[in-house]
Amino acid sequence: MSGSTPATAPLPALRPSGVHHVAIIASDYARSRRFYTEVLGLLVVHEHYRAERQSHKLDLQLPDGTQVELFSFPHPPARPSYPEACGLRHLALRVADMEASVAALVAHGVAVEPVRVDPFTGALFTFFADPDGLPIELVGPVPGAALR
Repeated sequence: MSGSTPATAPLPALRPSGVHHVAIIASDYARSRRFYTEVLGLLVVHEHYRAERQSHKLDLQLPDGTQVELFSFPHPPARPSYPEACGLRHLALRVADMEASVAALVAHGVAVEPVRVDPFTGALFTFFADPDGLPIELVGPVPGAALR
């Protein structure tokens, strides 16, 4: 074994069990609070105002237990979204009925892109934006497939 490096065992993978939460910073707390609770229908778990940081923190929950933390801070910088920026690209939400979901958003005055079919999975999907322009994707079931 002249000049060779000894073989090392691969390091174990982390293997998380799921997504706990996604954090979002809003420019207008009241407007975003209304959007996430009344338009998207997320359940309020906790709500706090942190005076020392001049910041609201709203913990919201989806039916599967995944949480969205909505924060406000004084004068947050704008999100560099267009063209695509490095970092988290968008929030994707699973829906059982794409047509009904799009209709609910439109009824609230939310502009929704045309529904498309993912060429790799066959699932229906579309995009819209929250009040600060954060892209949100809706992912529906594959047409004709049984729900999982």
